[in-house]
This record gives sequence, structure tokens and C-alpha cells, in this order.
Amino acid sequence: MMKSLTLTALIFGTVGAFAQIRTPQPSSAATVMQTVGVTDITVKYSRPSMKGREIFGKLIPYGQFWRTGANQATAIEFSTDVMLEGQNVPAGKYFLYSIPNADAWTVIINKSAATAPEQYKQADDVVRVSVKPTQAPMTETFMISFSDITDSTAALDLTWANVKVSPKLSVSTTKMVETAIDKAAEASANNMNAGATYLLGKGINMQKALSMINQAVAYKETFRNLWTKAQILAKLGNFAEAAPLAKKALELGQSSNDASFPFFKDAIEKGATEYLSKVPVPEALKSIKKKK
Repeated sequence: MMKSLTLTALIFGTVGAFAQIRTPQPSSAATVMQTVGVTDITVKYSRPSMKGREIFGKLIPYGQFWRTGANQATAIEFSTDVMLEGQNVPAGKYFLYSIPNADAWTVIINKSAATAPEQYKQADDVVRVSVKPTQAPMTETFMISFSDITDSTAALDLTWANVKVSPKLSVSTTKMVETAIDKAAEASANNMNAGATYLLGKGINMQKALSMINQAVAYKETFRNLWTKAQILAKLGNFAEAAPLAKKALELGQSSNDASFPFFKDAIEKGATEYLSKVPVPEALKSIKKKK
């Protein structure tokens, strides 16, 4: 009886062990994530390979639905609202499909998962856009990637064989950051400095930037926020106040133990000299110089 139980346990244990074996898929799974500004875009898909086959117009027929990958439907997620070729796509989880043609592809964002033409429901489309394909270096395995990335735009590249299709994505990064700035706790010096620095970098809303950096400086003076304030004042043409602030930022940085200061030092020194050279000379002093 004991031998029988042991044999049974061994058999089930062996079956359990085999059940846990993982074998590779013919088309490997992949995930690509790209941040554009403050927007996270994630694509989960499977990557078929050419394996000597002719792809577009043969393996992938022209004019027909393609799941734009293999195995499962290709999933795409946007953490904020985006624009695909100028059409709005609300934040959320979707599926990426396409209809390839020699002269133009239809790229589709859809709400429902489909792996075959008969499962696809056009009524669930969020957007459909037309994109011209371009020639690309031969790519054995299908790839989805991102290129031409800025803080508000990117291209979503679909590349296979010698074809690349790159629908354009755009996001309202500046508007989203400004909204976040408005909601930020005013007592947070770091938030105020970060918000002011962002506006400064964009060259927009300088009065708001000045108001925010004043709050940060009032909380605690650091070489970072003094330098930010000096740059904002210079942007506003107030070099008389910007010059001494830049000098003070330099002095604070040199006396601090902040490991990041060396990365700012040259820019602050250059700014302090430049701002000083642009301080207007008082009219009375001009008259004295003329008399001499």
C-alpha cells in the first residue's frame, strides 16, 4: 500500500513538474515604453520574423486587417490624452491595428481585442489615420519603437522587412505641466522651483515663474533657486536685480556641499558677467563720463 501511494505521488509530481515547463513562442513577446514629456506610452506586442517569406502583399495581404504583431492583439496604453496624427485619443488602454497597403497604411486605435479580421469591430475604433510607408533597412523581426522624441512629440515606428510606418504622436505637455503647477502646494519650495524652472525653460508666463520662484526663495535661499530667479529677471530685462542675484548664487554654491554645483558653475559665472554688462548706466553717470 505504501509503495502504491509513493508511486502515485511520484507520477503526479512528475506531471506537475512537466506542467511548469515554459516553451518559447514562435513570435517572442516584447514591451516598449516611452515617456513623452509627462506622458507614458506602453506597447505590448509579439514579434514575428520574416524567415525567408515575402511580408507585405503576401504574408500580410494588402487591404486587410492586421493585428500589427503576432499571437495576441497588440496592446497600447497612454497615461494622458494624446493626439495621433492630429486626432484625439483619450488616456486609457487600447489595441493597435493596421490595414497595410503599398501606398498608405490605415493605423487604428481600437477599444476591443481582436486577432483576426472576423473579430475586429470597426465600431470600436477610437481613431483611424492614414500614414504613408517609407523605405527602411531590412528588418528581419517586426519591431515597434519610438523616434524623433521631444517633450511633446514622437513618432511611433512600425518596422518590418523594408517598410516603416511612423504615425505622429503629440501631447499637450506645457498645458499639463502648467495645470499641475497651479495645483501644486504653495508651501513646497521644491515644487515652486521646479515649476518656475520649467516655465523659464519654455520662455512662457514669466510673471508666474517669478511669483513661484519668489515663494521658493522666501522659504530658503539656495544657489539653485537664486540662479533660477536671476535668469527669470534677466528674461524680463531686469539686469540690475539679476546680476547681484547671480553673483550671490555663485557664492552660495561655492560654499555649499552640493555635489551638483560644478554642473551649474560655468553657466552661473557666465550669467553673472553677462547680466552685469547689461545693467543700464544711470543718466547722471553718463553725463559725468561725457564731461571727462
